[in-house]
Amino acid sequence: MADDGTAATGAADDPVMTGIGQAMMLLHGGDREEARNRFQALWERIGADGDPLHRCTLAHSMADAQDDPYDELAWDLRALTAADALDGGRPARHGAAAALRALYPSLHLNLAADYVRLRRPAEAREHLDEARAASGALGDDAYGDGVRAAIDRLDRRLRDQGA
Repeated sequence: MADDGTAATGAADDPVMTGIGQAMMLLHGGDREEARNRFQALWERIGADGDPLHRCTLAHSMADAQDDPYDELAWDLRALTAADALDGGRPARHGAAAALRALYPSLHLNLAADYVRLRRPAEAREHLDEARAASGALGDDAYGDGVRAAIDRLDRRLRDQGA
């Protein structure tokens, strides 16, 4: 779900966000390995203490480029940690906090999907509930509609599995 419109947050003026967008184009074009390589290079450039919006967006995108579900989970957890760092009051660019609040539903949805793939339904349900609770921050647009629909689909799947 990383295709979330984060380019609208000023990527044209931000070389990191531009790089993330370019890597996403590679990923969507089917070149997962090159996308991973570019994401990794950007991750190393940003560093562990880099801008939380950059770290969140990059980790959120990098998760989608993973072949191993445990690696995907690790990147999705990094994305959530970066979002929490920004929400916790760390300084960031103007508007970054609002952009990250709109990402929370997708962050939790991705974690829920990771836990479903790893056959951990209790954790999946917990993050799906968090995604639904955070969905009020979504806009009434195609992205928001898509995330809400994905939440509903995963909820039905979990209920069908008895979770």
